[in-house]
Amino acid sequence: MRAIRRFTVRPVLPEPLHALGTLAGNLRWAWHPPTQDVFAEIDEDLWQSTGHDPVRLLGEADRGRLDRLAGDEGFLHRLAAAEDDLQRYLDEDRWYQRAVPDGPRAIGYFSPEFGIAAALPQYSGGLGILAGDHLKAASDLGVPIVGVGLLYRHGYFSQSLSREGWQQESYPVLDPDELPISALREADGSRTTVTITLPGGQPLVARIWVASVGRVPLLMLDADTEENPEQLRTVTDRLYGGNSEHRLRQELLLGVGGMRALRAYSRITGAPAPEVFHTNEGHAGFLGVERIRELTTADGEKGPLDFDTALEVTRASTIFTTHTPVPAGIDRFPRTLVEQYFAGEAGAAPGVPVDRVLALGAETYDGGDPNVFNMAVMGFRLAQRANGVSRLHGHVSREMFNGLWPAFDEAEVPIGSITNGVHAPTWVAREVYALAEQEGADHNDPDTFWAAVDKVPGRQVWAAKRALRERLVKDARRRLRASYLKRGLSPAELGWIDDALDPDVLTIGFARRVPSYKRLTLMLRDPERLKTLLLHPERPIQLVIAGKAHPADDGGKKLIQDMVRFADDPEVRHRIVFLPNYDIAMAQPLYPGCDVWLNNPLRPYEACGTSGMKAALNGGLNLSILDGWWDEWFDGDNGWAIPSADGYDDPHARDDLEAAALYDLLEHEVAPRFYDAATTGDDAGLPVRWIEMLRHTLKSLGPKVLATRMVRDYVQQLYAPAVANARSLDPDHRGAVALAAWKQRVRSAWPAVRIEHVEGEGIGDVPQVGDTLSVRAYVALGDLGPDDVDVQLVHGRASAEDELVRTAVTPLTEVEAYDGGRHCFGGSLTLSRSGPFGYTVRVVPRNSHLASVAELGVVAYA
Repeated sequence: MRAIRRFTVRPVLPEPLHALGTLAGNLRWAWHPPTQDVFAEIDEDLWQSTGHDPVRLLGEADRGRLDRLAGDEGFLHRLAAAEDDLQRYLDEDRWYQRAVPDGPRAIGYFSPEFGIAAALPQYSGGLGILAGDHLKAASDLGVPIVGVGLLYRHGYFSQSLSREGWQQESYPVLDPDELPISALREADGSRTTVTITLPGGQPLVARIWVASVGRVPLLMLDADTEENPEQLRTVTDRLYGGNSEHRLRQELLLGVGGMRALRAYSRITGAPAPEVFHTNEGHAGFLGVERIRELTTADGEKGPLDFDTALEVTRASTIFTTHTPVPAGIDRFPRTLVEQYFAGEAGAAPGVPVDRVLALGAETYDGGDPNVFNMAVMGFRLAQRANGVSRLHGHVSREMFNGLWPAFDEAEVPIGSITNGVHAPTWVAREVYALAEQEGADHNDPDTFWAAVDKVPGRQVWAAKRALRERLVKDARRRLRASYLKRGLSPAELGWIDDALDPDVLTIGFARRVPSYKRLTLMLRDPERLKTLLLHPERPIQLVIAGKAHPADDGGKKLIQDMVRFADDPEVRHRIVFLPNYDIAMAQPLYPGCDVWLNNPLRPYEACGTSGMKAALNGGLNLSILDGWWDEWFDGDNGWAIPSADGYDDPHARDDLEAAALYDLLEHEVAPRFYDAATTGDDAGLPVRWIEMLRHTLKSLGPKVLATRMVRDYVQQLYAPAVANARSLDPDHRGAVALAAWKQRVRSAWPAVRIEHVEGEGIGDVPQVGDTLSVRAYVALGDLGPDDVDVQLVHGRASAEDELVRTAVTPLTEVEAYDGGRHCFGGSLTLSRSGPFGYTVRVVPRNSHLASVAELGVVAYA
């Protein structure tokens, strides 16, 4: 029998327990154990069964129990302490207020997904978890970010398995009234909405929900509202679902609607309007088009701007982060579909010429498709600053998008890198913090944590890891039993689960999304050899595996099925398990409970990967292909690098080689080190070398992999420079008008810019270290002047093909001017090192508002 209407009845808390509602309403509880303990004290069993969700807990708690707690002085004291601590956290100045007094007053951070807590399932994988950790770390640092996303009524999906091991998806309805969020409301109490116009003039209305992530508000737009017809209420139904038009509507709502939601939030709350806008992947790129619309249709004191000036204002204060190293990971829409949504005054951005919108996403480079609109390309064109998410990924991105700046070598393509990080308070087990705190570490001061690592006795370290392993084993058995029951097995067939996994066996974790490049089944290349490792009589290993394939990815589902069928084998099922429905709740006991974290993607297709970071912060050792962050921070002693067979044309041969290397490492290095225990002295029975690697991992990686480090990098390298440049353009927009006119003049005049002649002297026939090279370059600038350009001596090592590598730049200054726009520039360079040397001269545009010499995409070489 189905209900014809559904709603949620909110609990009425006894007055002395009013603070419980305040604590439940701020997601800081997701990373604050003392607050979690307050909720657990209400009803420990209910706290566990609700998945550590305080809103559900309060909704289902026994009224008599709440009444008794309202008279419990001890509980009320602990409740008041938690409320006071939250208030201090929200009010006090933190790192940003002390260290960045001139930084942006607010930053809009747009992402299609946010992984904050299991109780708010609005994420599919790493991108969302990274976005959630970004907000949490920003909150801890006091960075004034405002998150913007969508509220998906079905989230991503819940995963289960059929009897045959095939992934099954279900889409439970999420009731906003049961989530830790609240509606944004006008002064009269009505719900705040935003509207965007779809083809034919049809309005798409979305209301705005707000999640409090510590100090950071997260705005989420929801199209499932009575103002919309049924076909539009499904726009925010599922994350990454539907056809191209469905996805386009979602991304229009995220970008255009998200900007309008930000404006509404500032208007209602009085919060500062963002000065910087950060696009986390290309999905939200249309926010830049909406900002241009605002500026070109403004009727205030500054009046409307022309498109080019509005573009400069927008670019100066926009950051774009790309997360994908593969073209298939980029959203590309049919050009005609985007045109349909932006055409005319009834389009999504009225007043913005549709041809200018289409040009932003056009693949106007060799190999590009003129029939598609590329969201990543638009992201780069609308942002003055862009970055990848690891050093290697920055390099891959510069190669991947070099076509947007074809006149420049890869090294100068204006895409930098900031390596991702993870939010330690969310992911580090209490037991790990407790070890450090007993040696005087302060959880508010990470430096004291790393200093305490060497002080903790090895026996305590090993005992703590075993306890975490045992907790994982219990959690895995519970999930495994539930999975098999759902697959149709009877309880009588599952007695073996009581002995599945062993808290004293080397435990390896592998959990992530299941696209083909992450190679879930690489470990199955030689099933018999894997069985030998799992069942070794003296040095066995056990594997805990999890991951979701996209609902439309049958190839990924087949990989899961292959893994499940192997794990179903009675011979090995006590040593290898696949746990369905990987999410934050599963991850939190999984990372601490694993001794080794396995990662074996096809290099270089892992942009960063952060699961191994979470394991490392819990004393886990990484066993990984040198890809993403591991390529950057592996040092030979904090884990193991799986050799990769880059360059093999045959993917099957490559998989065979890399799988064999994985087996060898497990058999000859990883397992022996785990089981090699000292036989005498104080460390008898302890794997001393393993514990030393564990300590080294924490000390070498701990400070690097933190999300607070990552967010500081964003502030110092991107947010602060962006706001400084934007402010310099802002007064009456005169700077932006001048910059747009200057760019147009430079582009028009550039075909006449050329280097006519270069003279080098002073080094003799046999150059030696210490000689001085003097260079004079005769340059024709046409209608440009010397102040419009930089003339540069570019020098470095010369390869056998005369290609310059490891280059440096020495500026040349004007020496003489001649008629007809011709000039002589000169300078000198002392030769400081031996070996093959080469140089050239180039001319690039110069303007104090440029963030990169490649920004205009033009250069003249000798």
